[in-house]
Amino acid sequence: MSSQDVLKNASTLASYNVLLQVMFRVLTFFLNAFTLRFVSKELIGVVNVRLTLLYSTLVFLSREAFRRACLSGVSGKNHSWRQVINLLWLTLPLGVLWAALLICVWLWLLEVPDPQTIPYYGPAVVLFALSGVQELLAEPLWVLAQAHMFVRLKVVAESLAMIAKCSITVVMVMFAREWGLYIFSAAHLVYTGFLVLCYVVYFIRFLGSKEAEEKGFPLHSVKDLLPRRAKGEPLVDWSLAQLTWSFFKQSFLKQILTEGERYVMTFLNVLSFGDQGVYDIVNNLGSMVARFIFLPIEESFYIFFAKVLERGRDVKSQKQEDVAIAAEVLECLLKLVLVVGLIISVFGYAYSHLALDLYGGSLLSSGAGPTLLRFYSSYVLLLAVNGVTECFVFAAMSQGEVDKYNLVMLALSLSFLFLSYMLTWWAGSVGFILANCLNMGLRILHSVLYIHRYFLSSQWKPLRGLLPSPLLLLTLAVSAVVTALSEGVFCCDSGWLLRLVHISVGAACLLGVLVAVLLTETRLIQFIRTQLLPKYRKKHT
Repeated sequence: MSSQDVLKNASTLASYNVLLQVMFRVLTFFLNAFTLRFVSKELIGVVNVRLTLLYSTLVFLSREAFRRACLSGVSGKNHSWRQVINLLWLTLPLGVLWAALLICVWLWLLEVPDPQTIPYYGPAVVLFALSGVQELLAEPLWVLAQAHMFVRLKVVAESLAMIAKCSITVVMVMFAREWGLYIFSAAHLVYTGFLVLCYVVYFIRFLGSKEAEEKGFPLHSVKDLLPRRAKGEPLVDWSLAQLTWSFFKQSFLKQILTEGERYVMTFLNVLSFGDQGVYDIVNNLGSMVARFIFLPIEESFYIFFAKVLERGRDVKSQKQEDVAIAAEVLECLLKLVLVVGLIISVFGYAYSHLALDLYGGSLLSSGAGPTLLRFYSSYVLLLAVNGVTECFVFAAMSQGEVDKYNLVMLALSLSFLFLSYMLTWWAGSVGFILANCLNMGLRILHSVLYIHRYFLSSQWKPLRGLLPSPLLLLTLAVSAVVTALSEGVFCCDSGWLLRLVHISVGAACLLGVLVAVLLTETRLIQFIRTQLLPKYRKKHT
């Protein structure tokens, strides 16, 4: 597969992932808005912080390292799929071990919520852990689908699973509210069960079909999906296993950085369950764009960079055509996330109070909610840039460099936990966002320096993507001032008419910003049209 074909497939995957994440976030957005009217913020805090942390920790530590290693460029070119499948099945026993350990911690080492206010905590812990183990059953199938760009499979599977989860949650919240945590546990079990079912049904129908033969798919029957030894080769590829171990050490540290504030809230009890619920709702609102735009782009283009670049080799020793494409794509991606991040930071400041008031009423718009969302809007910019830079760095690093970077991640993890505790003690829940900003800035600095050194001896300078045009910066600055003044004059306690005026002012400023982007960022617009919009690309190929 040529570099252009890989780029086309990765772009299609990113586009479908963005659409999928948009649907997820919209459904979750309305689901949370609905449940806020029926359940307490303490219950929301336990589900969205304590139990979700259990699930995310289990699945991330069980599968992330395997995913990165098995989708990397080295394994993609010199692997035996029999050995890859065998290695991937290790995620299941690893998940069972993590589940047993985490259940013990969550039940006996952490503070247990008041059973009168939040009943059925113990069974909920077990069920959330079980849902994580259940999802790992589909891990070999997920990696196969990603490696062969089965983009529609992921869209359909996760869409059906999310619709089933939302439906069960809504019905049970309305008619069986007294079941408490059982509602959310059952919904999560159904979600992971639907995921596994969709992947299993697809591959049962696909394997051995004419379509599989035409595509040259490496597996031929359902038996090939199960672990077994092939004649004349070891059970697993040990070089791939060593790379997985390197990524595992890194994933452990990355999980602390990604979910650090939840670990601090869970283990150090710096916020009550009610305050945790409010923080998590604001965090979910603030990260919506990051999750449904930035994360799919990062996941899809990691695959692109891993397939186009040869891990651990410098620029001069690789195909120059591949390096040129990778540099151009990296520059455009940096420009894209930078522009989107700046827009969110500027408009998030003036519209945080209104957004929270519309979403959750005075429960969210009073107190620290608006301040939290304003700070988070600025944090999204750093989150966006870091996602793309680390996406490239992790695809280009050698195994030795990955091991060295683990030490950097360790230092960042320890500093983040310390900063989270100290800044939360000083500034309340805003301290979590400040700690995240500081750590994210250090991660960006490390990645930028690596990218600079990587392309230093070449003619390509992809870091120019971090330099927006002067006209765009001026337009954003004017918009920030105008929308801030509009909020002070028109929002948010003077009725709907003045709120609409405030919204209209923001819409006019946003239109001006988009016009500035169209006039000054022509390469970015061309990249979006040709690589991130499947319908447009189909018409022009």
